[in-house]
Amino acid sequence: MTDQALGKPEADRPAKGPLIYRQAVLTRITHWVWAIALFFMLLSGLQIWNAHPALYVGQQSGFEFDNAILRIGAENTPEGPRGFTTVFGQKFDTTGVLGMSELRGTTNFVGFPGWATIPSFRDLATGRVVHFFFAWILVGALGIWAISSLLNGHLWRDVILKPRDFRELPRDIWDHARLKFHHGRSYSPLQKFAYFGVFFVLFPLIILTGLAMSPTMDAGWPWLIDLFGGRQTARTIHFLVMVLLVLFFVIHIAMVLLAGPINELRSMITGYYRTSPGTDASLPLEGRERGRGRSGGRREIPTPDSSPQGGGEQAGANRQEKSK
Repeated sequence: MTDQALGKPEADRPAKGPLIYRQAVLTRITHWVWAIALFFMLLSGLQIWNAHPALYVGQQSGFEFDNAILRIGAENTPEGPRGFTTVFGQKFDTTGVLGMSELRGTTNFVGFPGWATIPSFRDLATGRVVHFFFAWILVGALGIWAISSLLNGHLWRDVILKPRDFRELPRDIWDHARLKFHHGRSYSPLQKFAYFGVFFVLFPLIILTGLAMSPTMDAGWPWLIDLFGGRQTARTIHFLVMVLLVLFFVIHIAMVLLAGPINELRSMITGYYRTSPGTDASLPLEGRERGRGRSGGRREIPTPDSSPQGGGEQAGANRQEKSK
């Protein structure tokens, strides 16, 4: 039955914005490749980390003195074996999760539990193979994304920060805090800051610090260790960047669920995205904006933020006024 048959006026139905083609093919493919690669890199990286579950700053790793800023382990106590985590000298009991955990009924004295590592049992060699394999997949996908995004304008339009993004950031943060989302053709200022941080800060850091821990790379590029203040510092930065990427992933998934999972997933599967009412659907598509953004002739892309509240209703009112 239709809304009219049910007695529901057509004007009472929520207005829908235009359905636009927002994400190019290579943008979508590399997005899912990154998701898979980072998943395997995270779990295999924890397997590698379990071989020496401690972090340091500088060149030395606590052989002559204890300079660990983070340590996960197990110790015997009057109550029996207990797992612990020490952060900047402060010790916490983490039995059952970190330092001491159970897997299939067997007690394991490892940093991270078996369910959080690949493989689930102690196997440093396999962990390294899996980690390096997906690391190069990540680097390759990042290179493909960078080239394609530079050519189709996605990099300039949706990732590179501009003065306008800094001006509109406070309002966008306030809108997100109130769960008020604007579905525009381009990303919001807060999204652009997040993606800029991932692509131009976190990804380069995690790649360079990973290379700095390689003896082969250290022999060819000895300056790489000095750049980060020592191999142990590079390892610590590598670990912290991983934590930040996991945090980004958690927030990213939360925002997808809050902003409308069907619309967001459709955008990253088919490329089509439902925008807010009043969005101009006649602008060039992402995949057709060849060369735009590198010259002064680029058209400014309006967002729902640039129009008054209820932009769709205002446009309708203007049309009625002209028809009188």
